Amino acid sequence: MDKITIRADQGKTRINRHIYGHFAEHLGRCIYDGFWVGEESSIPNIRGIRNDIVDALRKLHIPNLRWPGGCFADEYHWMDGIGPRAGRPTMVNTHWGGVSENNLFGTHEFMDLCAQLECEPYICGNVGSGTVREMQQWVEYLTCAEKSPVTDLRASNGHPEPWKLSFWGVGNESWGCGGNMRPEKYADEYRRYATYCRNFGANRLFKIACGPNSRDYAWTETLMARIPIPQMQGLSMHHYTLAGPWEAKGSATDFTELEWFRSLQQAWFMDELIRNHSAIMDRHDPQKQVALVVDEWGAWHDVEPGTNPGFLYQQNTLRDALVAGITLNIFNNHCDRVRMACIAQTVNVLQAMALTEGERMLLTPSYHVFEMYQVHQDALMLPVEMACERYGGEQDSISSLSASASRSVNGKVHLSICNAHPTNDMTVAIELHGMRPQTMRGRILTAGKINAHNRFDRAEQVTPTGMSAVKFTGTSAQLEIPSKSVTVFEIT
Repeated sequence: MDKITIRADQGKTRINRHIYGHFAEHLGRCIYDGFWVGEESSIPNIRGIRNDIVDALRKLHIPNLRWPGGCFADEYHWMDGIGPRAGRPTMVNTHWGGVSENNLFGTHEFMDLCAQLECEPYICGNVGSGTVREMQQWVEYLTCAEKSPVTDLRASNGHPEPWKLSFWGVGNESWGCGGNMRPEKYADEYRRYATYCRNFGANRLFKIACGPNSRDYAWTETLMARIPIPQMQGLSMHHYTLAGPWEAKGSATDFTELEWFRSLQQAWFMDELIRNHSAIMDRHDPQKQVALVVDEWGAWHDVEPGTNPGFLYQQNTLRDALVAGITLNIFNNHCDRVRMACIAQTVNVLQAMALTEGERMLLTPSYHVFEMYQVHQDALMLPVEMACERYGGEQDSISSLSASASRSVNGKVHLSICNAHPTNDMTVAIELHGMRPQTMRGRILTAGKINAHNRFDRAEQVTPTGMSAVKFTGTSAQLEIPSKSVTVFEIT
């Protein structure tokens, strides 16, 4: 029998709610048709931002939203996106489809969106094609209360008072689309740009350096050695889950069990990445002052047939739900170093929370995982020990089960479990040390097939359902965890 032991008396670190963040880039239909429909749209909206998306994301208690990119950030010039919309210039989105970007959604619209979502904005500044002055003035425009040319400009655009803004990214993927820099070059550029990203008044920036691409440990080593810790509060890391090679990632909905396994194996690889990057960071920062910020992660499949290949529109199945659940469990268990993350991306792009089609909107299986897991936000992480069977071949396998546990501020213990095996149900013994539990009540996300997904004509094929309560005998209980499932239990 498989076994999970929860050390309820050994919690030391809180799971930062910002681990459950999201990402919205000017890419495909994430912004336009996703968040933004315009004030004249027949789709219900507030100041051009569609209501159904805002309502859905507020139910997740979304903590932060990253914008405007991604690769788009390093070709975005913020002054193109302020002032009367009719006078804003049009540009070409060279990274994503070569289509025109009309800049109707800019700084004021984004800050309005974050206010409606009741989340914190996370803005990524332009290092690749921008200037130090441009970034300095954007920070001043957003956060300074004193009189200056840019704050007068902000007032003339309808917002006399500054906004509160903490999270600030200094460039994106500077090793690639953000400038193809060497780590030594970027470290120097970061120090220069970050110097001019000033704190105005009581506002304090949490500055995030562009960190490594997946397993580029040399990049992390160089930045940690060359950037003074007081100048850097976060170091980003990007890792995407692919079922196949980059050039042939595979269909989002028509896949084999081998592709299912490869995707979940890549999700599990996040644990190795965090351990290895954290070890490097620990040598330079033993007090863990710098957060590891995984601000791009998620499943990346081939686009849906007949859609623009540059728009990265893909469906979202039970496989993606397992990717989300396993990854969030890993983040929870490494919350001493991982204190912020952003899944890519929120609407209509990559591993989205929601898909839209005109006035219609549906919630994806990944959305439901975030809704179930929100109980871990700002909760005390409880150490979990597991003994379970492996899934895969003798030379190539992963743990069948993934789990994390936490104690909320109201004293409730929550346990999230993913069963990655596509056919085998698991009988799991739960041992809880440090408290006298009575019962476990749970919700489960699963379906009959590994590629089950929600469509606009059948929008509730994959949704959470309740599970029967399980009684404890002393400190022990026995659970039946169905195959290909994500479950969250409340223990009282």
